[in-house]
Amino acid sequence: MKLSDIITQRILELLDSSDQNIAEIQRNELAESVGCVPSQINYVLSSRFTPERGYLIESRRGGGGYIRITRIQLSKSSAIMHIINSMGSGVDLSTARIIIENCQHSGLISDEAAGLMESVLSGTVFHEIPTAVRAQVRAAMLKQMFLSLL
Repeated sequence: MKLSDIITQRILELLDSSDQNIAEIQRNELAESVGCVPSQINYVLSSRFTPERGYLIESRRGGGGYIRITRIQLSKSSAIMHIINSMGSGVDLSTARIIIENCQHSGLISDEAAGLMESVLSGTVFHEIPTAVRAQVRAAMLKQMFLSLL
């Protein structure tokens, strides 16, 4: 089992044992217990515990700091609106692919829709668009595709 899978499993166990679907962790303690560096915890949180997958992450820094992971149940339209609102004004191709993949894995979009979205947003389509505005055009297109799903 990969290290990322072990970290994910530990966090899911904490969430499953909670009455309120909330897990509070201290990044350094979890990293030490799993035998990894704290940045690996950040990676797992940012890639596997995303809003598209039904999780909210809050963090508090400092001596008594913690990371709070909350499992939420968003409707499809609420999840899509959250994605659109969190996207910003520009999206590079790798970020667009991650957003699409997360939505595909969480069941927000079909495999066919994901393939179409990635195809439209690929680098080959953007060769004629000036480099300075590609991220803005890609974000606008991705947002519009998500809006069409509502």
